[in-house]
Amino acid sequence: METVLERSYGVDEVETIALELKNLLPRCSVITFQGSLGAGKTTLVRALLRACGVNEVITSPTFTYVNSYQNDKGESFYHFDCYRLDSAQAFLDQGFEEYLYVPNSWAFIEWPEVIESLLKTGVCTVILDYEGSENRRIKVLLS
Repeated sequence: METVLERSYGVDEVETIALELKNLLPRCSVITFQGSLGAGKTTLVRALLRACGVNEVITSPTFTYVNSYQNDKGESFYHFDCYRLDSAQAFLDQGFEEYLYVPNSWAFIEWPEVIESLLKTGVCTVILDYEGSENRRIKVLLS
């Protein structure tokens, strides 16, 4: 894996980080978001979706597992939250693998650890961690 971004950022810089992630979309169709509770995964996904031109209300898929969005260019985005899934088989049983690797679309996946075996190519891994109360540390790996 290649480290393509690693730095600290303040909570007021989330949009800047989202733009940096958007620039990686030509290289990856799946972006996973890892980090402890409250580290900013959902906030960063929301900012990334906005940077990609999604204008509708963006909500967390905590209880629905996946939310689907489109921008004005016809690009599709699937925002997953796998926190409550207990296995990759549960992901498959729901038919969610159909959202992965669809042409002209991207999957943004929070809590991906349970389904990592299903993610083969074109994956960016975003790892977030606390760095004090107002700052975060981000590391982005490209496989």
